[in-house]
Amino acid sequence: MATNTAFVQATRQDVFVVLSDGWCYSNWVVGTSHMRAVEAAWPAAGSRLFHASGIWPFVTRDESVVESVEPDRKLVLTAKGRPFGEALVGIELDDEDGGCRVTMHETPQAGPGRWLHNPVSEAVLVRRNTESLARLKAIVERHTAPDD
Repeated sequence: MATNTAFVQATRQDVFVVLSDGWCYSNWVVGTSHMRAVEAAWPAAGSRLFHASGIWPFVTRDESVVESVEPDRKLVLTAKGRPFGEALVGIELDDEDGGCRVTMHETPQAGPGRWLHNPVSEAVLVRRNTESLARLKAIVERHTAPDD
């Protein structure tokens, strides 16, 4: 299981607002190129969003499904990402020092990502999710100047 954390200078509720907006998914999830549709019930358990990955014309179409949700606290998804398979992704939000600690766990569940899971592939997932959380943080915090 790949685990990443990031501190966001915002409330859990502010972070969950972004997680609850399925149309923002491709803005922060690395590897997702664009959104195709978001079910109206998103992020209720069982609801789906439909995304694409890759660079045109080499695009795959997939979906992510909410397995469970605790508003302002936790979102668990099954994320499908062909050709790599699917993964269980848990995002937890905890209060910390006037902000929010976001923890993301990703476990390959099916397909080549699961069969070939090893320390090298886990390191790739950790790096990818480090960037995903940095993007999520930027969206939530809405800086007016770059950090670098």
